[in-house]
Amino acid sequence: MKRIQAAITVFEFGYLGVGEKAVHSKRISRISQSSFAYLKQLCLCDESESRFLNLKSIDNTEVLQLQNYAGVLFTPDGTQIEVLPKIGRKLDGEDGQARARNSLLSMLATLGSFRHIRTKSANLSKSRMPLLEVFISQFLDSVNVLIKKGLRSDYIGRENNLYFLKGKLLVSKQLKKNSINKHKFYVAYDEFVLDRPINRLIHLALAKVFTFSSSASNQKLAKELLFAFTGIPLSTNVKNDLSAVKLDRGMNYYKEPFDWAKLILEGFSPLTMTGSSYASSLLFPLETVFESYVASILATQLPQNMTLETQAKSESLVSFNKRKFFRLQPDLLITESSKRIVVLDTKWKLIDSKKDNGTDKFGLSQSDLYQMFAYGHKYLFGYGELFLIYPSHDDFIEPIEMPFEYSNELKLWIIPFDVSDNVDDNKRLIFPSNSTFQL
Repeated sequence: MKRIQAAITVFEFGYLGVGEKAVHSKRISRISQSSFAYLKQLCLCDESESRFLNLKSIDNTEVLQLQNYAGVLFTPDGTQIEVLPKIGRKLDGEDGQARARNSLLSMLATLGSFRHIRTKSANLSKSRMPLLEVFISQFLDSVNVLIKKGLRSDYIGRENNLYFLKGKLLVSKQLKKNSINKHKFYVAYDEFVLDRPINRLIHLALAKVFTFSSSASNQKLAKELLFAFTGIPLSTNVKNDLSAVKLDRGMNYYKEPFDWAKLILEGFSPLTMTGSSYASSLLFPLETVFESYVASILATQLPQNMTLETQAKSESLVSFNKRKFFRLQPDLLITESSKRIVVLDTKWKLIDSKKDNGTDKFGLSQSDLYQMFAYGHKYLFGYGELFLIYPSHDDFIEPIEMPFEYSNELKLWIIPFDVSDNVDDNKRLIFPSNSTFQL
């Protein structure tokens, strides 16, 4: 990856463009011509990478609209595009970007690959560094802790032609190599050294972040940490070294820096660009991130007699010739003593509790209500409560007062979930005071 030449920040569903019209439009963020051409090519390709961009025309100019992803996107010319959740536009206060960035980091911490993110660390609370620098900073901090606890050596098999006998004499190679130089010994031996796969990988990841970080503090720390790896070669075959990594007893403190290093060396997946001229990305589908976050918070709040199941798959919409068709898969299902009591589904959309007229209907989607109707009849047998969970913002702070009634026995509630980084977890999910289900 090239060192960052230009950096811009946009919100989810924002527009990217080029030329004078982009400069004068309040809705379009300007990027370089080469960056636009690269992203347009991705957008028009048949590969899955095109799903995070749409080609559109606004203000009489061609633009690329970002979709429901957030994270960091890079282009081959060194442009960094930071994409933040759309809730930043709705959060009160002047710095919606900082709050949206911190909210995203809090949600990402519930994903497996990013469980090491420390959202309460001092450098995050006092800094407004871009997402890329946040990830680099936390990787460097984890390597710093690793070095303080000590790099671990391992026995590595070696073969060499030495002036002294060491280990096992390789007779066939001794006869071949030393028929004349009989004062030397061709031997195989084990050497206890720092040159092991996991150390080589972390060293290579350090070298990479040092080259493309734009933060002076990150560059300074990376340079200091690289000094500790002097004598350990860089990994020359990442795939082989990754498969050869083993964490011996007492090496749990290696887990965090290794997870970060693996992420860096694998090209910042989960969404990585491909092609003859490619650039990495670190983009996250926000529906998945939001669902994971809600599930992690809800799981900690349930009483012991209740269990939470994510992505239940036991029911289907119809049966045909004793086969189930059109599987129904709600995000969250709560059971009590093996009895299903509540179905919840998360939606990464912004609704408005003030738009309670027959035309706007709070901004709710009819298809979402049909979906919940099917969940209610198949999982709750037409009796109980359903909940649709949306991110809270200035126009949606409290649950909608009244339920949507499918029948007298089956009701749907619309409730907010606070994704702000400075909120107590017990106060994120708000259930209506008059709903039967309470925590």
